[in-house]
Amino acid sequence: MLDKTYTPHDVEQRIYDQWESSGAFACGQGEVSNGAQDAYTIVIPPPNVTGSLHMGHALNNTLQDILIRYNRMLGKDTLWQPGTDHAGIATQMVVERQMEKEGLTRHDLGRDKFIERVWTWKAESGGTITRQLRRLGASCDWSRERFTMDEGLSKAVQKVFVELHKAGLIYRDKRLVNWDPLLHTAISDLEVENKEHVGKMWYFKYPIEGQEGKFITVGTTRPETMLGDTGVAVHPDDERYAALVGQMVRLPITNRLIPIVADAYADPEKGTGAVKITPAHDFNDFEVGRRCNLDIINVLDLNAAINENGPAHLQGLDRFEARDVIVKEMEGLGLLEKIEENPMTVPYGDRSGVVIEPWLLDQWFVDAGKLAVDAIKAVEDGRTTFHPKQYENIYFDWMRNIQPWCVSRQIWWGHQIPAWYGPDGHPFVEYTEEEARAAAEKHYGVATDVTRDPDVLDTWFSSALWPFSTLGWPDDTPEVKRYYPTDCLVTGFDIIFFWVARMMMMGLHFMDEVPFKDVYIHALVRDEQGQKMSKSKGNVLDPLELIDQFGADAVRFTMTSQAVQGRDVKLSISRIEGYRNFVTKIWNAARYAEMNECKPGADFDPSSVKLTVNRWIISKAAEAVAKIEASIVSYRFNEAADAGYHFTWGQLCDWYLEFTKPILNGDDEAAKLETRATMAWAFDQVLLMLHPIMPFVTEELWAQITARHGQLMLQPWPNLKGLESAEAEAEMDWVVRLISAVRAVRSEMNVEPKAQLVLRLKDASAETLARLQTHQDLIHRMARIKDSGALEGDVEKGSVSTVLDEATMILPMSGIIDVDAEKARLDKELSKLDPEIMKYEKKLSNQGFLAKAPAEVIEEQTERLEALKAERAKVNEAVLRLADL
Repeated sequence: MLDKTYTPHDVEQRIYDQWESSGAFACGQGEVSNGAQDAYTIVIPPPNVTGSLHMGHALNNTLQDILIRYNRMLGKDTLWQPGTDHAGIATQMVVERQMEKEGLTRHDLGRDKFIERVWTWKAESGGTITRQLRRLGASCDWSRERFTMDEGLSKAVQKVFVELHKAGLIYRDKRLVNWDPLLHTAISDLEVENKEHVGKMWYFKYPIEGQEGKFITVGTTRPETMLGDTGVAVHPDDERYAALVGQMVRLPITNRLIPIVADAYADPEKGTGAVKITPAHDFNDFEVGRRCNLDIINVLDLNAAINENGPAHLQGLDRFEARDVIVKEMEGLGLLEKIEENPMTVPYGDRSGVVIEPWLLDQWFVDAGKLAVDAIKAVEDGRTTFHPKQYENIYFDWMRNIQPWCVSRQIWWGHQIPAWYGPDGHPFVEYTEEEARAAAEKHYGVATDVTRDPDVLDTWFSSALWPFSTLGWPDDTPEVKRYYPTDCLVTGFDIIFFWVARMMMMGLHFMDEVPFKDVYIHALVRDEQGQKMSKSKGNVLDPLELIDQFGADAVRFTMTSQAVQGRDVKLSISRIEGYRNFVTKIWNAARYAEMNECKPGADFDPSSVKLTVNRWIISKAAEAVAKIEASIVSYRFNEAADAGYHFTWGQLCDWYLEFTKPILNGDDEAAKLETRATMAWAFDQVLLMLHPIMPFVTEELWAQITARHGQLMLQPWPNLKGLESAEAEAEMDWVVRLISAVRAVRSEMNVEPKAQLVLRLKDASAETLARLQTHQDLIHRMARIKDSGALEGDVEKGSVSTVLDEATMILPMSGIIDVDAEKARLDKELSKLDPEIMKYEKKLSNQGFLAKAPAEVIEEQTERLEALKAERAKVNEAVLRLADL
């Protein structure tokens, strides 16, 4: 006998251990072992090895698990490839902070010893998130778990770098990069967080050489960079400065002469129309400097302090300290014209939190523009499809404007770049140092020592190879042939640029095929008010705590039910509680079936049942399975959850169990046998159709209800085609609608629960009256009706009427309710609702509010208004009914 209550804490770990130890997650177990069409593959977005499970991970991995479990039940050879990312900067920061407590830096250990320490940390603490994914129920093939710095993936990274370099698609160049002065490394554009800030605009007067008392005024938000100015630009069509183009100005403080140049970058409408050009410290200025052949002078060191190229009295000063000194000096020289408030965006490192500095540096770059061409075409021609479709526009916008990808990082933890330098700095990119020495000897004509490049590759470089490197590439493995390309990538919109675009480029270049056929972009998980979760707001929900409190199935079902394409997930504790109750409902339904000896029979044929109510629930099960299938295939996860919930709670538990109580308690043995078998079969379908979303409770019930052979997760997905019965559905759905209509009237009219009503049908067809006759006992019991039939004569005064298909349902209320008291109650309800509705309507018609309020607040207010209007409509309907009494 099933326990009275279901306790997730006692069940989930045991079941997961059984799954994993049995090898049920492993690929290569599909019904058909040959033929790529029978494989289904997802690669996990590898979480950082430093990470722990958050709500975004929980949503992402729940949706992946649904796809994998569903396709596994379809009999496909499924591979959900797990693994973690070495997360270069993040991991190095974790270990360095540990060492800081010991009074050590990585330089105290040296590179090799430091890397050993990181590997030790990884072995001890790096598996946290994969253990947590198991708590969620993730059915990854853990036997194939990979790490972006394991031996096989390192081999793939090395091959890609060397081959791209030999193809001219990786090159070394002195360019501006986003330099993090705290972490001492370049970071990508995507790792820069631009923050709104109200700063200042300083206007400096630069003396024109040879014209005493004449100046050209420039505006700057960064006075410290003036030390590196090598020109002043004006627009070629700006008549104010036409005569000055080609002349020189004397740069204050430095005393250098710099030219006035004509370039379209200068905007005549902005500021003074004249722009100081600092090619070494501004990305736009760098391009102007190249066009106008200006000198490039770097005046900052790796700490963003003034270097040896600055005046002696400023050398060593931090950039912001130098700013204050320079402004005071300019003011003292009479060259500070004015200072204005200036709204601006300031770039910060997303990990260090310090202001990022454009810095001139020799770095390795990938020619992303060339690699992007095929990646754009692949989405244009439908080889890869985004869901929802609108994310393709974001992808295209990024790819069509893509910049060279700086892939070198000045840290120690990561894939060290396979490049060696000769004594003159000439690079040799090879697989080994021996090959580099040979190349150097060939280049110089004599045996030459070479020095390894100390930089490592951007973490996203190795992640870009994930869909094929995890399968054993560059070796020609059976897994590469069978599981590439993968079927679907499930990820968040925030890494379309970081990861999706780069996997597309690398996959097409090295595999001649897209890495995935579909990309499903899920939205953010927010709190119940639609606010982004953050520690500062105190609204962060921990998925592990939620699993401890409510069970993994309730958490998974809640997120799935909220996963509407293109809409953020609003997560609330009350919703999770509600779906925990759904788990309890399933458990109690199983107990009810067990108590009524409803045991599944191997020889039961659902197409052979005779009773209408049994044919109805079988047809509804077929309908639900079809809806879930269609929803999962189209990545409409919320609709799949809704179909499973509606069938299980609504049709099976609320209606079918009630409809069949008289049969199970009656004397017709044939009807009992058929109903018991049907109920057991229908409950089996519940376990099968809900398993991808709620794996734990369904697996536990599958094992416990009777002695079963085989795990539920490896059972075939139900094929219920041909079991639909339009006739049975029409009849029993009519009964459901009638009982629901009576209950709605009772609720609206505030009828006492114990009161028994009379039901009359006006203008009913013969078929309708026959249905009423057939199901009279059922209707009377469930709608609390004492008498029913066709209307004979006039409608009794004081009756409430409502339309039901072609008939009108008449419910006499005389003596049942106090009409005056009920009218007063409804009027009071309206008096509360109307002002509330007016308040929300006023707010949502206020253009000022709409312009300033966050989108999620507007959405929440709109939803609240619609809910109030719906409530008012129901009250008005009740008022109209009372008007005739």
